[in-house]
This record gives sequence, C-alpha cells and structure tokens, in this order.
Amino acid sequence: MGTDALQGSLALLVLKALSRGPAAGMHGFGIASYVQQVSEELLRIEEGSLYPALHRMEEAGWISAAWGLTENRRRARYYRLTAAGRRELDRQVQSWRQVTGAVATVLES
Repeated sequence: MGTDALQGSLALLVLKALSRGPAAGMHGFGIASYVQQVSEELLRIEEGSLYPALHRMEEAGWISAAWGLTENRRRARYYRLTAAGRRELDRQVQSWRQVTGAVATVLES
C-alpha cells in the first residue's frame, strides 16, 4: 500500500508503534520496520513521510526525542510516546474505528 493511502493514518501508526516499542524508544528506521513487519509487508512508511511526521508529532508534544546509539553504534534519534501522545493515540484509535465501521457499513449495504 502506498504512502497516499497511509497519509491520514501515519500518525496513528507511528504512535501505535511507539506504544508497543521498547522503553528506550525507537529510531525512525525501527518504527518503519515495525509497521512493515506487523502489517505483513502490506504497509510501508517512506523516509520522506516519516521524518516530517515525527517532527510534527514532537512539536505537538505527542512524542519526545533524544540522541542515542543503535546496535551498530550509529548515532540516531530515539522517539518515545509522551502522556499527551498516549491520549492522542486513544483518540485516533477511537476515530479510526468509527470511520472504518462506517465504511464497512456502506460497503455491506
């Protein structure tokens, strides 16, 4: 599935990945890999969409970021969900379920 289809759900996917990730946080590549793996390769987040979204979410206070070292000893920014991010995740999950339920109702009519 391309990034166009993901555009409205990118923040939701990132917030969910961070809620399930390690306590130390996840770097951008780890977030993208998580979504791809869990979706059984159906969803892919492109770098050009991910990093601007992470920046917007950090500015909104939904995530925090700090520099750290990867397993390969490379420098990377690690992102963590904040309390505001958990609340936003809950709000977006509820909204997503309402929208997908409404679409399913229309498709089944």
